[in-house]
Amino acid sequence: MSAEVVTAPAAAEEVAPRRRPKLVMWAVRLAVVVVWLGSWELAATHWIDPFFYSKPSAIWERLGDWFTKGTAFGPVWTQISITLQETVLGFVIGAIGGVLLGILLGRARFVADVAAPFIKAANAVPRIVLASLFVIWFGLGLSSKVATAVVLVFFAVFFNAFQGAREVDRNLVNNARILGASRVQVLTSIVVPSAMSWIFASLHAAFGFALIGAVVGEYAGADKGLGLLIANAQGTFDAAGIYAGMIIITVIALLAEWLLTLLEGRLLRWRPPVQTDTQI
Repeated sequence: MSAEVVTAPAAAEEVAPRRRPKLVMWAVRLAVVVVWLGSWELAATHWIDPFFYSKPSAIWERLGDWFTKGTAFGPVWTQISITLQETVLGFVIGAIGGVLLGILLGRARFVADVAAPFIKAANAVPRIVLASLFVIWFGLGLSSKVATAVVLVFFAVFFNAFQGAREVDRNLVNNARILGASRVQVLTSIVVPSAMSWIFASLHAAFGFALIGAVVGEYAGADKGLGLLIANAQGTFDAAGIYAGMIIITVIALLAEWLLTLLEGRLLRWRPPVQTDTQI
């Protein structure tokens, strides 16, 4: 009983200092946002032309109109839903393909050497050109946007999965083979878990690429989606509409990043915590 009385205040004293830096960090972030938006609003009111640069109050008004009255192409939730469908499908297909091919080629050196120039050549093709081709091939519907997202995600994930498979500790692999493990068992028990850190590092960026691919595909040609809203805003010189579309896309990307971080924490619990030095 006495031990509990003694240690409880000590534990509280340890937790309190940890919370203070986070509170300070969020306070500084909030201050930066307030100063930035306030200076933008002030500049657009007195010095710069809001027709070209818009201002936060106009962007907020445009967002309010979209979410209450809808857009020129229907409810804004429909546009968000279409873009999300394209993004998620492209992300899942591209990530699965990138992981599978990256790990397989990472463990097959001869095949990887043969395929290397073709993969590099395919990765060098500008994505905006592919988006235009996909619109011609697959039309204005979901398929062309998903294809653009898949291409962006695939290469982002592939190279990390490939490198992760190459970086596996050879001693672990050799010991497993000595103990009688088959190639499949080595792949599933050693190679894949070892490469997961590399793969998740790429997935954080890959969802953003999938979102970019979907929006770029919609921008190239679509009948629904956030990219269409931005393209229409550009065509009508509606700077507030362009910023409003960007804000919605940013919020979606941040939510996806948060979910991926939670998933990574659950799947990679076995990793020892990394000690980092925050001092510069």
